[in-house]
Amino acid sequence: MGEILGNLNPGLLWKHFEALTQIPRPSRKEEQAAKYVIDFAKKNNLEFAKDSFGNVVIRKPATPGKENLKAVVMQGHLDMVAEKNADVTHDFDEDPLKIYVDGDWVKATGTTLGSDNGVGVAASLAVLESNDLEHGPIEALFTLDEETGLNGAQALQPGFVHADILMNLDSEEDGALYIGCAGGQNTFVKFKFNPKDAPANTIPLEVKVLGLKGGHSGLDIITGKGNAIKLMVRLLHELNYKFGINLVSINGGSKHNAIPRETFAAIRVPKKVLSDVLKYVEDYNSVVKAELASVEPGLNVSASEVKSKSKVMDKTTAQKLIDSLYTVSNGVIKMSADIEGLVETSTNLAVVTTKGKTVDVILSQRSSVESEKHDISNSIASLFRLANAEVKQGDGYPGWKPDVHSPVLGVMKKVFENKYGKEPEVKAIHAGLECGIIKERYPDMDMISFGPTIMGAHSPDEKVQISTVEKFWNNLVEALKNIPSKN
Repeated sequence: MGEILGNLNPGLLWKHFEALTQIPRPSRKEEQAAKYVIDFAKKNNLEFAKDSFGNVVIRKPATPGKENLKAVVMQGHLDMVAEKNADVTHDFDEDPLKIYVDGDWVKATGTTLGSDNGVGVAASLAVLESNDLEHGPIEALFTLDEETGLNGAQALQPGFVHADILMNLDSEEDGALYIGCAGGQNTFVKFKFNPKDAPANTIPLEVKVLGLKGGHSGLDIITGKGNAIKLMVRLLHELNYKFGINLVSINGGSKHNAIPRETFAAIRVPKKVLSDVLKYVEDYNSVVKAELASVEPGLNVSASEVKSKSKVMDKTTAQKLIDSLYTVSNGVIKMSADIEGLVETSTNLAVVTTKGKTVDVILSQRSSVESEKHDISNSIASLFRLANAEVKQGDGYPGWKPDVHSPVLGVMKKVFENKYGKEPEVKAIHAGLECGIIKERYPDMDMISFGPTIMGAHSPDEKVQISTVEKFWNNLVEALKNIPSKN
Protein backbone atom coordinates (compact mmCIF):
# COMPACT_ATOMS: atom_id res chain seq x y z
CA MET A 1 0.00 0.00 0.00
CA GLY A 2 1.04 3.64 -0.36
CA GLU A 3 3.09 5.32 2.32
CA ILE A 4 0.74 8.28 2.72
CA LEU A 5 -2.71 6.94 1.78
CA GLY A 6 -2.19 3.33 2.86
CA ASN A 7 -4.65 3.51 5.76
CA LEU A 8 -7.55 4.79 3.65
CA ASN A 9 -10.43 2.69 2.32
CA PRO A 10 -10.85 1.20 -0.20
CA GLY A 11 -7.22 0.18 -0.04
CA LEU A 12 -6.71 -0.93 -3.65
CA LEU A 13 -8.15 2.30 -5.04
CA TRP A 14 -5.99 4.51 -2.84
CA LYS A 15 -2.92 2.36 -3.60
CA HIS A 16 -3.27 3.03 -7.30
CA PHE A 17 -4.14 6.69 -6.81
CA GLU A 18 -1.05 7.32 -4.70
CA ALA A 19 1.07 5.53 -7.30
CA LEU A 20 -0.36 7.81 -10.01
CA THR A 21 0.50 10.94 -7.97
CA GLN A 22 4.14 9.85 -8.11
CA ILE A 23 4.10 9.53 -11.90
CA PRO A 24 4.48 12.78 -13.89
CA ARG A 25 1.49 12.87 -16.24
CA PRO A 26 0.66 16.35 -17.53
CA SER A 27 -1.39 16.40 -20.72
CA ARG A 28 0.52 15.13 -23.75
CA LYS A 29 3.18 13.61 -21.51
CA GLU A 30 1.29 10.65 -20.04
CA GLU A 31 3.62 7.93 -21.38
CA GLN A 32 4.67 6.81 -17.90
CA ALA A 33 1.06 6.59 -16.75
CA ALA A 34 0.14 4.54 -19.81
CA LYS A 35 3.09 2.25 -19.08
CA TYR A 36 1.83 1.89 -15.50
CA VAL A 37 -1.57 0.57 -16.60
CA ILE A 38 -0.06 -1.69 -19.27
CA ASP A 39 2.42 -3.13 -16.76
CA PHE A 40 -0.54 -3.64 -14.42
CA ALA A 41 -2.39 -5.61 -17.11
CA LYS A 42 0.66 -7.80 -17.78
CA LYS A 43 1.22 -8.44 -14.06
CA ASN A 44 -2.41 -9.48 -13.61
CA ASN A 45 -2.57 -11.56 -16.81
CA LEU A 46 -5.30 -9.38 -18.30
CA GLU A 47 -5.90 -8.84 -22.01
CA PHE A 48 -5.06 -5.32 -23.15
CA ALA A 49 -4.70 -3.26 -26.32
CA LYS A 50 -3.18 0.08 -27.21
CA ASP A 51 -4.34 2.18 -30.17
CA SER A 52 -2.24 4.40 -32.44
CA PHE A 53 -2.89 7.47 -30.26
CA GLY A 54 -1.82 5.71 -27.07
CA ASN A 55 -5.21 5.03 -25.49
CA VAL A 56 -5.25 1.76 -23.56
CA VAL A 57 -8.07 -0.73 -22.94
CA ILE A 58 -7.84 -3.63 -20.47
CA ARG A 59 -10.36 -6.48 -20.50
CA LYS A 60 -11.47 -8.84 -17.75
CA PRO A 61 -13.88 -11.78 -18.13
CA ALA A 62 -17.12 -12.02 -16.19
CA THR A 63 -17.17 -13.72 -12.83
CA PRO A 64 -18.86 -17.16 -12.84
CA GLY A 65 -22.60 -16.90 -13.30
CA LYS A 66 -22.44 -13.32 -14.63
CA GLU A 67 -21.39 -14.10 -18.20
CA ASN A 68 -24.75 -13.07 -19.67
CA LEU A 69 -24.69 -9.52 -18.27
CA LYS A 70 -24.21 -6.63 -20.68
CA ALA A 71 -20.55 -5.68 -21.03
CA VAL A 72 -19.42 -2.52 -19.22
CA VAL A 73 -16.47 -0.26 -19.95
CA MET A 74 -15.22 1.91 -17.09
CA GLN A 75 -13.58 5.00 -18.54
CA GLY A 76 -11.22 7.70 -17.34
CA HIS A 77 -8.32 9.79 -18.60
CA LEU A 78 -4.66 9.44 -17.64
CA ASP A 79 -3.56 13.07 -17.94
CA MET A 80 -3.92 15.82 -15.37
CA VAL A 81 -3.94 19.62 -15.43
CA ALA A 82 -0.51 20.94 -14.41
CA GLU A 83 -1.09 24.09 -12.34
CA LYS A 84 0.99 25.44 -9.47
CA ASN A 85 1.24 28.54 -7.36
CA ALA A 86 3.83 31.08 -8.52
CA ASP A 87 5.91 30.65 -5.37
CA VAL A 88 6.10 26.85 -5.71
CA THR A 89 9.03 25.10 -7.40
CA HIS A 90 7.70 22.04 -9.19
CA ASP A 91 8.51 20.42 -12.53
CA PHE A 92 5.41 18.56 -13.70
CA ASP A 93 7.49 16.69 -16.28
CA GLU A 94 9.80 15.23 -13.66
CA ASP A 95 8.61 15.67 -10.07
CA PRO A 96 6.15 13.53 -8.09
CA LEU A 97 3.32 15.39 -6.40
CA LYS A 98 3.63 16.14 -2.69
CA ILE A 99 0.36 14.77 -1.37
CA TYR A 100 -0.99 14.78 2.17
CA VAL A 101 -4.13 14.05 4.17
CA ASP A 102 -5.96 16.96 5.78
CA GLY A 103 -8.91 15.65 7.76
CA ASP A 104 -11.41 14.24 5.26
CA TRP A 105 -9.46 15.49 2.25
CA VAL A 106 -6.45 14.52 0.19
CA LYS A 107 -4.51 17.51 -1.14
CA ALA A 108 -1.21 18.40 -2.82
CA THR A 109 1.25 21.05 -1.68
CA GLY A 110 0.99 24.09 -3.98
CA THR A 111 -0.04 22.13 -7.09
CA THR A 112 -2.99 20.42 -8.68
CA LEU A 113 -3.63 16.97 -7.19
CA GLY A 114 -4.65 15.04 -10.29
CA SER A 115 -7.69 13.53 -8.58
CA ASP A 116 -9.27 14.69 -11.84
CA ASN A 117 -9.15 11.99 -13.15
CA GLY A 118 -6.69 9.93 -11.10
CA VAL A 119 -9.39 8.70 -8.72
CA GLY A 120 -11.48 7.37 -11.62
CA VAL A 121 -8.45 5.65 -13.16
CA ALA A 122 -7.54 4.16 -9.78
CA ALA A 123 -11.10 2.89 -9.31
CA SER A 124 -10.97 1.06 -12.65
CA LEU A 125 -7.64 -0.53 -11.77
CA ALA A 126 -8.95 -1.56 -8.35
CA VAL A 127 -11.97 -3.28 -9.92
CA LEU A 128 -9.70 -5.10 -12.36
CA GLU A 129 -7.37 -6.21 -9.58
CA SER A 130 -10.06 -7.32 -7.13
CA ASN A 131 -10.89 -11.02 -7.03
CA ASP A 132 -13.91 -10.82 -4.72
CA LEU A 133 -16.31 -8.72 -6.84
CA GLU A 134 -19.24 -9.88 -8.95
CA HIS A 135 -19.50 -8.45 -12.46
CA GLY A 136 -20.20 -9.27 -16.07
CA PRO A 137 -17.63 -8.80 -18.84
CA ILE A 138 -15.76 -5.57 -18.10
CA GLU A 139 -13.28 -3.31 -19.80
CA ALA A 140 -11.33 -0.30 -18.56
CA LEU A 141 -10.60 2.42 -21.11
CA PHE A 142 -7.81 4.87 -20.30
CA THR A 143 -7.66 7.84 -22.66
CA LEU A 144 -4.88 10.37 -23.16
CA ASP A 145 -4.78 14.13 -23.52
CA GLU A 146 -8.29 14.81 -22.25
CA GLU A 147 -7.57 18.11 -20.56
CA THR A 148 -6.29 19.94 -23.63
CA GLY A 149 -9.23 19.08 -25.88
CA LEU A 150 -10.50 15.52 -25.30
CA ASN A 151 -7.99 14.40 -27.92
CA GLY A 152 -7.65 10.79 -26.80
CA ALA A 153 -11.39 10.32 -27.13
CA GLN A 154 -11.32 12.11 -30.49
CA ALA A 155 -8.83 9.51 -31.70
CA LEU A 156 -10.91 6.47 -30.68
CA GLN A 157 -11.95 4.17 -33.50
CA PRO A 158 -15.06 1.96 -33.57
CA GLY A 159 -14.27 -1.54 -32.37
CA PHE A 160 -11.54 -0.62 -29.90
CA VAL A 161 -13.94 -1.28 -27.03
CA HIS A 162 -16.70 -3.89 -27.08
CA ALA A 163 -19.02 -2.83 -24.28
CA ASP A 164 -22.73 -2.06 -24.26
CA ILE A 165 -22.53 0.39 -21.35
CA LEU A 166 -20.01 3.10 -20.53
CA MET A 167 -19.38 4.28 -16.97
CA ASN A 168 -17.43 7.52 -17.16
CA LEU A 169 -15.71 7.97 -13.78
CA ASP A 170 -14.81 11.62 -14.31
CA SER A 171 -17.46 13.72 -12.59
CA GLU A 172 -16.89 15.43 -9.27
CA GLU A 173 -19.96 15.49 -7.05
CA ASP A 174 -20.98 12.84 -4.53
CA GLY A 175 -24.62 11.84 -4.78
CA ALA A 176 -25.02 13.00 -8.38
CA LEU A 177 -25.45 11.03 -11.59
CA TYR A 178 -24.61 12.84 -14.79
CA ILE A 179 -26.42 12.02 -18.03
CA GLY A 180 -25.35 14.96 -20.23
CA CYS A 181 -22.54 17.45 -20.71
CA ALA A 182 -21.64 20.61 -22.58
CA GLY A 183 -19.78 20.78 -25.84
CA GLY A 184 -16.84 23.11 -26.19
CA GLN A 185 -14.77 25.13 -28.63
CA ASN A 186 -11.67 27.29 -28.34
CA THR A 187 -10.99 30.60 -30.06
CA PHE A 188 -7.37 31.56 -30.77
CA VAL A 189 -6.46 35.21 -31.28
CA LYS A 190 -3.17 36.75 -32.36
CA PHE A 191 -2.21 40.43 -32.21
CA LYS A 192 0.93 41.52 -34.06
CA PHE A 193 2.58 44.73 -32.86
CA ASN A 194 5.49 46.94 -33.82
CA PRO A 195 7.98 47.36 -30.96
CA LYS A 196 8.89 51.00 -30.36
CA ASP A 197 11.59 52.62 -28.28
CA ALA A 198 10.33 53.58 -24.86
CA PRO A 199 9.35 57.27 -24.72
CA ALA A 200 11.66 59.59 -22.82
CA ASN A 201 10.83 60.41 -19.19
CA THR A 202 8.81 57.25 -18.63
CA ILE A 203 9.19 54.84 -15.74
CA PRO A 204 8.86 51.02 -16.09
CA LEU A 205 6.38 49.33 -13.77
CA GLU A 206 5.35 45.76 -13.19
CA VAL A 207 1.64 45.31 -12.44
CA LYS A 208 0.44 42.09 -10.80
CA VAL A 209 -2.94 40.50 -10.17
CA LEU A 210 -2.39 37.65 -7.72
CA GLY A 211 -4.12 35.50 -5.14
CA LEU A 212 -7.20 34.36 -7.06
CA LYS A 213 -8.55 30.85 -6.61
CA GLY A 214 -8.90 29.91 -10.26
CA GLY A 215 -10.64 26.64 -11.00
CA HIS A 216 -12.38 24.69 -13.73
CA SER A 217 -13.69 26.97 -16.45
CA GLY A 218 -16.84 24.88 -16.79
CA LEU A 219 -17.70 23.67 -13.30
CA ASP A 220 -16.59 26.86 -11.50
CA ILE A 221 -17.77 29.47 -14.00
CA ILE A 222 -21.03 29.89 -12.08
CA THR A 223 -19.28 30.71 -8.78
CA GLY A 224 -18.41 34.29 -9.71
CA LYS A 225 -14.69 33.78 -9.13
CA GLY A 226 -12.43 36.52 -10.40
CA ASN A 227 -10.66 36.25 -13.73
CA ALA A 228 -7.13 37.63 -13.37
CA ILE A 229 -6.87 38.67 -17.02
CA LYS A 230 -10.16 40.55 -16.95
CA LEU A 231 -9.15 42.31 -13.73
CA MET A 232 -5.83 43.31 -15.28
CA VAL A 233 -7.23 44.67 -18.55
CA ARG A 234 -9.88 46.60 -16.63
CA LEU A 235 -7.06 48.33 -14.77
CA LEU A 236 -4.95 48.84 -17.91
CA HIS A 237 -7.96 50.33 -19.68
CA GLU A 238 -8.39 52.90 -16.92
CA LEU A 239 -4.68 53.69 -16.68
CA ASN A 240 -4.44 54.09 -20.43
CA TYR A 241 -7.30 56.55 -20.69
CA LYS A 242 -6.44 58.51 -17.54
CA PHE A 243 -2.64 58.65 -17.77
CA GLY A 244 -1.58 57.55 -21.27
CA ILE A 245 0.52 54.50 -20.39
CA ASN A 246 2.67 52.45 -22.76
CA LEU A 247 2.14 48.68 -22.74
CA VAL A 248 5.20 46.43 -22.90
CA SER A 249 3.67 43.00 -22.28
CA ILE A 250 0.79 41.14 -20.65
CA ASN A 251 0.88 37.50 -19.54
CA GLY A 252 -1.76 35.55 -17.64
CA GLY A 253 -3.41 32.15 -17.39
CA SER A 254 -1.92 28.90 -18.61
CA LYS A 255 -4.72 26.50 -19.60
CA HIS A 256 -7.75 26.94 -21.86
CA ASN A 257 -9.94 25.10 -19.36
CA ALA A 258 -8.86 26.92 -16.20
CA ILE A 259 -10.00 30.29 -14.88
CA PRO A 260 -6.79 32.38 -14.76
CA ARG A 261 -5.48 32.99 -11.23
CA GLU A 262 -2.58 35.35 -11.95
CA THR A 263 -1.73 37.97 -14.57
CA PHE A 264 1.35 40.17 -15.01
CA ALA A 265 1.75 43.29 -17.12
CA ALA A 266 4.78 45.43 -17.87
CA ILE A 267 4.02 49.07 -18.61
CA ARG A 268 5.77 52.42 -18.78
CA VAL A 269 4.16 55.57 -17.36
CA PRO A 270 5.11 59.21 -17.71
CA LYS A 271 7.39 60.19 -14.85
CA LYS A 272 5.23 63.20 -14.01
CA VAL A 273 2.21 61.00 -13.19
CA LEU A 274 4.07 58.11 -11.50
CA SER A 275 2.74 58.84 -8.02
CA ASP A 276 -0.79 59.27 -9.39
CA VAL A 277 -0.60 55.91 -11.17
CA LEU A 278 0.67 54.10 -8.08
CA LYS A 279 -2.09 55.66 -6.00
CA TYR A 280 -4.69 54.70 -8.61
CA VAL A 281 -3.52 51.06 -8.50
CA GLU A 282 -3.81 51.08 -4.69
CA ASP A 283 -7.35 52.42 -4.93
CA TYR A 284 -8.25 49.93 -7.65
CA ASN A 285 -7.00 47.11 -5.44
CA SER A 286 -9.36 48.23 -2.68
CA VAL A 287 -12.28 48.48 -5.10
CA VAL A 288 -11.95 45.02 -6.65
CA LYS A 289 -11.15 43.38 -3.30
CA ALA A 290 -14.42 44.78 -2.00
CA GLU A 291 -16.31 43.62 -5.10
CA LEU A 292 -14.99 40.05 -4.78
CA ALA A 293 -14.55 39.85 -1.01
CA SER A 294 -16.80 36.83 -0.50
CA VAL A 295 -15.30 34.70 -3.28
CA GLU A 296 -11.70 35.94 -3.63
CA PRO A 297 -10.35 36.92 -0.18
CA GLY A 298 -6.75 36.48 -1.36
CA LEU A 299 -6.95 38.90 -4.31
CA ASN A 300 -4.19 41.48 -4.49
CA VAL A 301 -3.41 44.00 -7.24
CA SER A 302 -0.11 45.88 -7.04
CA ALA A 303 2.34 47.94 -9.08
CA SER A 304 6.02 48.53 -8.46
CA GLU A 305 8.97 50.14 -10.20
CA VAL A 306 11.38 47.80 -12.00
CA LYS A 307 14.51 48.15 -14.09
CA SER A 308 13.80 47.52 -17.75
CA LYS A 309 14.97 48.68 -21.16
CA SER A 310 12.27 46.80 -23.07
CA LYS A 311 10.61 48.34 -26.07
CA VAL A 312 6.89 49.13 -25.93
CA MET A 313 4.01 48.10 -28.18
CA ASP A 314 2.86 50.54 -30.81
CA LYS A 315 0.01 52.63 -29.42
CA THR A 316 -2.63 51.52 -31.93
CA THR A 317 -2.18 47.79 -31.33
CA ALA A 318 -1.88 48.23 -27.57
CA GLN A 319 -5.14 50.15 -27.42
CA LYS A 320 -6.99 47.64 -29.61
CA LEU A 321 -5.63 44.79 -27.50
CA ILE A 322 -6.65 46.36 -24.19
CA ASP A 323 -10.04 47.53 -25.43
CA SER A 324 -11.00 44.19 -26.98
CA LEU A 325 -9.88 42.15 -23.96
CA TYR A 326 -11.78 44.56 -21.72
CA THR A 327 -14.92 44.29 -23.86
CA VAL A 328 -15.00 40.57 -24.65
CA SER A 329 -17.64 38.50 -22.86
CA ASN A 330 -16.50 36.37 -19.96
CA GLY A 331 -18.38 34.09 -17.59
CA VAL A 332 -21.95 32.81 -17.72
CA ILE A 333 -23.80 33.81 -20.88
CA LYS A 334 -27.05 31.89 -20.35
CA MET A 335 -28.61 29.57 -17.79
CA SER A 336 -30.62 26.53 -18.84
CA ALA A 337 -34.38 26.96 -18.89
CA ASP A 338 -34.85 23.18 -18.64
CA ILE A 339 -32.49 22.09 -15.84
CA GLU A 340 -32.46 24.28 -12.73
CA GLY A 341 -29.05 25.61 -11.79
CA LEU A 342 -27.32 24.42 -14.97
CA VAL A 343 -25.18 26.86 -16.92
CA GLU A 344 -26.18 26.45 -20.55
CA THR A 345 -23.60 28.68 -22.25
CA SER A 346 -20.40 30.34 -21.04
CA THR A 347 -17.04 31.66 -22.14
CA ASN A 348 -13.68 31.94 -20.39
CA LEU A 349 -10.91 34.41 -21.21
CA ALA A 350 -8.25 31.84 -20.43
CA VAL A 351 -4.73 32.76 -21.57
CA VAL A 352 -2.83 35.79 -22.80
CA THR A 353 0.85 35.52 -23.73
CA THR A 354 3.28 38.13 -25.05
CA LYS A 355 6.24 36.75 -26.97
CA GLY A 356 8.43 38.52 -29.47
CA LYS A 357 6.20 40.78 -31.55
CA THR A 358 2.92 39.01 -30.87
CA VAL A 359 0.28 38.66 -28.19
CA ASP A 360 -1.64 35.38 -28.25
CA VAL A 361 -5.03 34.99 -26.59
CA ILE A 362 -7.02 31.81 -25.95
CA LEU A 363 -10.71 31.84 -25.06
CA SER A 364 -12.85 28.78 -24.32
CA GLN A 365 -16.58 28.57 -25.09
CA ARG A 366 -18.97 25.93 -23.74
CA SER A 367 -22.64 25.17 -24.29
CA SER A 368 -25.02 22.25 -24.02
CA VAL A 369 -26.77 23.69 -27.10
CA GLU A 370 -24.61 23.32 -30.19
CA SER A 371 -26.06 26.37 -31.97
CA GLU A 372 -25.42 28.57 -28.92
CA LYS A 373 -21.82 27.34 -28.72
CA HIS A 374 -21.25 28.45 -32.30
CA ASP A 375 -23.06 31.74 -31.70
CA ILE A 376 -20.95 32.86 -28.74
CA SER A 377 -17.77 31.68 -30.50
CA ASN A 378 -18.63 33.66 -33.62
CA SER A 379 -19.51 36.73 -31.56
CA ILE A 380 -16.11 36.62 -29.86
CA ALA A 381 -14.31 36.08 -33.16
CA SER A 382 -16.12 39.08 -34.67
CA LEU A 383 -15.04 41.35 -31.84
CA PHE A 384 -11.37 40.51 -32.28
CA ARG A 385 -11.56 40.84 -36.06
CA LEU A 386 -12.85 44.37 -35.51
CA ALA A 387 -9.65 44.92 -33.50
CA ASN A 388 -7.60 43.78 -36.55
CA ALA A 389 -6.43 40.59 -34.84
CA GLU A 390 -5.97 37.22 -36.51
CA VAL A 391 -8.63 34.76 -35.35
CA LYS A 392 -8.85 30.98 -35.62
CA GLN A 393 -11.54 28.74 -34.17
CA GLY A 394 -10.88 25.18 -33.03
CA ASP A 395 -12.97 22.26 -34.23
CA GLY A 396 -14.40 21.78 -30.76
CA TYR A 397 -16.19 18.74 -29.45
CA PRO A 398 -19.85 17.76 -29.14
CA GLY A 399 -22.03 17.72 -26.08
CA TRP A 400 -23.74 14.63 -24.70
CA LYS A 401 -27.53 14.76 -24.94
CA PRO A 402 -29.29 13.54 -21.77
CA ASP A 403 -31.37 10.35 -21.90
CA VAL A 404 -33.69 10.15 -18.89
CA HIS A 405 -34.74 6.63 -19.96
CA SER A 406 -31.19 5.24 -19.90
CA PRO A 407 -31.12 1.64 -18.55
CA VAL A 408 -27.85 2.19 -16.68
CA LEU A 409 -29.36 5.29 -15.09
CA GLY A 410 -32.14 3.05 -13.81
CA VAL A 411 -29.58 0.66 -12.33
CA MET A 412 -27.65 3.44 -10.61
CA LYS A 413 -30.81 5.03 -9.19
CA LYS A 414 -31.80 1.71 -7.63
CA VAL A 415 -28.32 1.33 -6.13
CA PHE A 416 -28.61 4.77 -4.53
CA GLU A 417 -32.13 4.17 -3.26
CA ASN A 418 -31.18 0.81 -1.71
CA LYS A 419 -28.04 2.17 -0.06
CA TYR A 420 -29.13 5.59 1.08
CA GLY A 421 -32.92 5.51 1.10
CA LYS A 422 -33.22 8.38 -1.35
CA GLU A 423 -32.86 9.10 -5.03
CA PRO A 424 -29.63 10.57 -6.36
CA GLU A 425 -29.56 13.90 -8.15
CA VAL A 426 -29.71 13.39 -11.90
CA LYS A 427 -27.86 16.17 -13.68
CA ALA A 428 -26.12 17.45 -16.75
CA ILE A 429 -22.72 19.09 -16.33
CA HIS A 430 -21.33 22.33 -17.77
CA ALA A 431 -18.03 20.75 -18.65
CA GLY A 432 -16.65 18.61 -21.41
CA LEU A 433 -16.85 14.91 -20.66
CA GLU A 434 -15.54 12.40 -23.13
CA CYS A 435 -19.01 10.81 -23.30
CA GLY A 436 -20.16 13.12 -26.11
CA ILE A 437 -17.28 12.14 -28.36
CA ILE A 438 -17.41 8.45 -27.46
CA LYS A 439 -21.15 8.53 -28.20
CA GLU A 440 -20.32 9.68 -31.73
CA ARG A 441 -18.03 6.67 -32.17
CA TYR A 442 -20.41 4.24 -30.41
CA PRO A 443 -23.94 5.63 -30.91
CA ASP A 444 -25.71 2.63 -29.36
CA MET A 445 -23.72 2.68 -26.13
CA ASP A 446 -25.65 3.51 -22.94
CA MET A 447 -23.75 5.98 -20.73
CA ILE A 448 -23.55 7.49 -17.28
CA SER A 449 -20.97 9.54 -15.36
CA PHE A 450 -20.37 9.68 -11.61
CA GLY A 451 -17.58 10.23 -9.12
CA PRO A 452 -16.62 11.43 -5.63
CA THR A 453 -16.53 15.02 -4.44
CA ILE A 454 -13.57 16.89 -5.91
CA MET A 455 -13.18 20.61 -5.26
CA GLY A 456 -10.89 23.14 -6.91
CA ALA A 457 -10.13 20.97 -9.94
CA HIS A 458 -7.62 22.53 -12.37
CA SER A 459 -6.17 24.71 -9.58
CA PRO A 460 -3.63 24.24 -6.77
CA ASP A 461 -6.58 24.18 -4.37
CA GLU A 462 -7.72 20.84 -5.82
CA LYS A 463 -8.77 18.30 -3.18
CA VAL A 464 -10.74 15.06 -3.07
CA GLN A 465 -13.01 14.11 -0.17
CA ILE A 466 -11.98 10.78 1.33
CA SER A 467 -15.40 9.76 2.67
CA THR A 468 -17.03 10.26 -0.73
CA VAL A 469 -14.39 8.14 -2.48
CA GLU A 470 -15.51 5.14 -0.43
CA LYS A 471 -19.14 5.85 -1.35
CA PHE A 472 -18.16 6.22 -5.01
CA TRP A 473 -16.40 2.85 -4.86
CA ASN A 474 -19.34 1.12 -3.20
CA ASN A 475 -21.75 2.53 -5.80
CA LEU A 476 -19.51 1.36 -8.64
CA VAL A 477 -19.12 -2.14 -7.25
CA GLU A 478 -22.83 -2.53 -6.54
CA ALA A 479 -23.80 -1.22 -9.98
CA LEU A 480 -21.47 -3.67 -11.76
CA LYS A 481 -23.15 -6.51 -9.89
CA ASN A 482 -26.61 -5.38 -11.04
CA ILE A 483 -26.07 -4.63 -14.73
CA PRO A 484 -28.98 -6.02 -16.78
CA SER A 485 -28.54 -9.14 -18.91
CA LYS A 486 -28.08 -9.10 -22.66
CA ASN A 487 -31.58 -10.50 -23.08
